[in-house]
Amino acid sequence: MNRSLYTLIYCLLLPLIGLRLAWRAWRAPAYAKRVAERFALYQQAFKPGGIWIHAVSVGESIAAAPMLRELAKRHPDLPITVTCMTPTGSERIQAMFMQGELAGRVQHVYLPYDLPWLARRFIRRIAPRVAIIMETELWPNHIAVCAELGVPVVLANARLSERSARGYARLAGLTAPMLASLSAIAVQTQTEAERFRALGARAEAVQVTGSIKFDISVAESVLNAAQALAEAWQLTERPVWIAASTHAGEDEQVLAAHQQLLTQFPKALLLLVPRHPERFSAVAQLCRSAGLITRCRSENVPVTADTQVFVGDSMGELMLFFALAQQAFVGGSLVERGGHNLLEPAALALPVLSGPHVFNFLEIAALLSSAHGLTTVQNADGLAAALIAGFAEPAKAQAQGQCALAVVKANQGALQRLLAIIDQQIA
Repeated sequence: MNRSLYTLIYCLLLPLIGLRLAWRAWRAPAYAKRVAERFALYQQAFKPGGIWIHAVSVGESIAAAPMLRELAKRHPDLPITVTCMTPTGSERIQAMFMQGELAGRVQHVYLPYDLPWLARRFIRRIAPRVAIIMETELWPNHIAVCAELGVPVVLANARLSERSARGYARLAGLTAPMLASLSAIAVQTQTEAERFRALGARAEAVQVTGSIKFDISVAESVLNAAQALAEAWQLTERPVWIAASTHAGEDEQVLAAHQQLLTQFPKALLLLVPRHPERFSAVAQLCRSAGLITRCRSENVPVTADTQVFVGDSMGELMLFFALAQQAFVGGSLVERGGHNLLEPAALALPVLSGPHVFNFLEIAALLSSAHGLTTVQNADGLAAALIAGFAEPAKAQAQGQCALAVVKANQGALQRLLAIIDQQIA
């Protein structure tokens, strides 16, 4: 498939894309807002000539945060435009980058659909000096229009699993020219660098920088807020664990594991944080249907001694909830979603637990496992057994957490290497 055929197919699929957007708006009303932006129709005025960063959703937005703040310091004269595809990503972008010291520096819209005339209208409007795409959110027409208009494109913190590489290879007529036009590809591992080169990326454009997710820092304000909550909720003497970024089909296993944990540790508290906001109320109902005494963050009521599950149904507080826990399970891994960021709990020196499906974070999982900072479980029973063992031997669990933290510290530095590449493109 070449790009012309891709564009034709994309046009033919627009009615289905519209129906899918309507369906998502029915489930999550925020999808019904700002639809015009998806067609590159804007009411706001843009400051042109700056840096454009695309982060598809929440995870990529959080990963981009240290990079964006550093770029804002290094290039105080350049406006920064941040795009995403989802309402949850938009909420995080607005909360992280459009308040405080960055207010007025950052402008934000949804990325328009990947049609050449929409891409051209958008890119001409913001006229970026450089485009930075987080991880592997590659859209052929947007990248082709950047090349047409002389905008260098940097693929930052790039990931490419073996499964994704096979998919790209099947569409080589479309993907090879796209990859070849990228000005720089900052990949996380040597294995991924080889995959990009094999798929058509220019050898000199591909550089191994490591993952900027290792360059994570926990704000003092988060630690202070967690300490205040732990005291207010009287958690210091309770076993507390978190199941973060869970998906449908996973919450049931998490709750089954917690019920087993309660037979050994009756005072145990589970902090359950679903991945997607549209599932918040359903997960809370699931907890109550399981007979567990449940409180939600949105209820704005304190956790009490009889609370068995706390549902974190808020945005932007995941690190706060991690900081309240003594053990952390990272979701998207007991179901085949590829896992989520294992480094957030590791940065807080928590022993990390995960299911077997971590194909989005294979290298990070391998590093943590080899350092004895990650325990892989297969199901609810395995999760319960690991939690019970961790709470039965807290000194051992703390040692595992220190091992996880050591992995984070040992692999930092990717951000500075990435910034050097971006600065070169801006220059």
